[in-house]
Amino acid sequence: MLITAVALPGPTPATAADAGQALTAQANCVAEVTLTSSVSYPNAFLEVTLDALVTAPDGRQFKVPAFWAGGNLWRFRYASGAVGTHAYRTECSDTGNATLHGVNGKIEIVPYHGDNPLYGHGPIRVAKDQRHFEHADGTPFFWLGDTWWKNLCQRMTWEGFQQLAADRKAKGFSVIQIVCGPYPDEGAFDTRWENEGGMPYATKDFSVINPGYFTFADRRIQHLVEAGMVPAIVGGWHSYKEAVKDFDGTGWPNQNFEYMHLIGEAGFKRHWRNLIARYGAYPVVWMIGGEAAGPQWTELARYVRDTDPYHHPATMHPPGGKTGRQAVTDPSVLSFDMLQTPHGDGTAGAAVAKLRGTCSSTPGMPVLIGECSYEGQTAVGDAQRYLFWGCMLNGAAGHTYGASGVWNAGTATDPGTFPVWDWTTWAEGMNFLGSTQQGLGKKLLEKYPWWRFEPHPEWAEAGSFAAGIPGEVRFIYQPKRDIYDWNSPQVKGLEPNVPYHAFYFNPCNGMRHAIGAVASGGTYKAPALPSPQDWVLVLERGKP
Repeated sequence: MLITAVALPGPTPATAADAGQALTAQANCVAEVTLTSSVSYPNAFLEVTLDALVTAPDGRQFKVPAFWAGGNLWRFRYASGAVGTHAYRTECSDTGNATLHGVNGKIEIVPYHGDNPLYGHGPIRVAKDQRHFEHADGTPFFWLGDTWWKNLCQRMTWEGFQQLAADRKAKGFSVIQIVCGPYPDEGAFDTRWENEGGMPYATKDFSVINPGYFTFADRRIQHLVEAGMVPAIVGGWHSYKEAVKDFDGTGWPNQNFEYMHLIGEAGFKRHWRNLIARYGAYPVVWMIGGEAAGPQWTELARYVRDTDPYHHPATMHPPGGKTGRQAVTDPSVLSFDMLQTPHGDGTAGAAVAKLRGTCSSTPGMPVLIGECSYEGQTAVGDAQRYLFWGCMLNGAAGHTYGASGVWNAGTATDPGTFPVWDWTTWAEGMNFLGSTQQGLGKKLLEKYPWWRFEPHPEWAEAGSFAAGIPGEVRFIYQPKRDIYDWNSPQVKGLEPNVPYHAFYFNPCNGMRHAIGAVASGGTYKAPALPSPQDWVLVLERGKP
């Protein structure tokens, strides 16, 4: 019997191996094994369950789901950071199928050679302090996310997808939030869900899958990983729109319906098993549902937690006004908390306040805003910087940005929204200044042990945000005030006998303005702001 084994990624084409031959893959890279069924099933996706029991060199076992790839083909994907021989044996629900059940093989994991941090340091997880994320080897991971909800559809071309990914990688983004399932703001089973392979499912209960759709989705998910960005995969949105009157510019469709009622919990579990089988071996994050809440979504989160052999970080993208943990009936099914805060001008202050309050919730877990005001749609310019710096200096584990046109993969002929209310294209949204400025902020923070920062509001006057490490470094963000207000921030409670040096950081362009030595102890009044905009004042410990 022959099976096909592929190590992903790599320039080497697929290699054929028999059941006794080891497949070689680099640490944390994906190895793919394809098996050919000797039985043809009318609906293999619904009728057959296939897993691979993988035994790692240290004896630990992992139950890795396999997925139906069309025809008589089945595949499972596996990755590990443990160097050595990993033995597997398949288990099929049809135990009489000798080419799927009881197949043995080996995967040899060798050290990784390359510069991709997701392979070199491993996939991300929640750190022991329950406040931030880190790679598998303990290296801190800075979550700077971008919102690409609808970017698996065909109106975002493959060439455009690569262009957008290159832009975000260059700017420093590390996470891409993307939906692989029912989309927001479109009708149920809208044909605009299609990618190059067609619609993901042929039936509304997700019982008849189209493997072609997921084959093309695979290419995009893998591309994000190859670019060093973590795909945060949303399994589908909570609601869809129906009963839409002719759009006259006055509002949204007048009814919402729940996908959980249409697809059913069993259908969503089938869908999620397929997502875990296809993408679990990659360094991904799970977002169980978009704007989703309630007991059935909680059970779905529990199913994902129990099915995923890699235990990737998981959360719920909540309805507006809620947090992820408030969206479920059992917070233990989530590993980090996510907020959706109001969209609109003047909402940034409320968003940061919500984030600050959530960070003090128990039990502790990493907290971040996963959706807030989109640049170009409502809040622009200094509001986007206020959101980033306000969150990062108030205990957030990271921050997710969003741009009009990008989240909905808008084009000149199809905005990807229902009804039509935003004609920004993704190419226009890609170049909004906020995306560059978020990256500049991340780049500055990464020069310091940002994961050790804690909020210290007592260090600054009301209206400013302060955080850092006592005796080592202080960051104070002074938001934009009145156009004629150049008044500088005041720093309180400086430690005696701790020499600081200070500089202003321009969050608009990344330039530094040196200030020099700061007297230790007491209160320090910084020099006048270089211009009446928002600024970051940095005090770092220097030599006596």
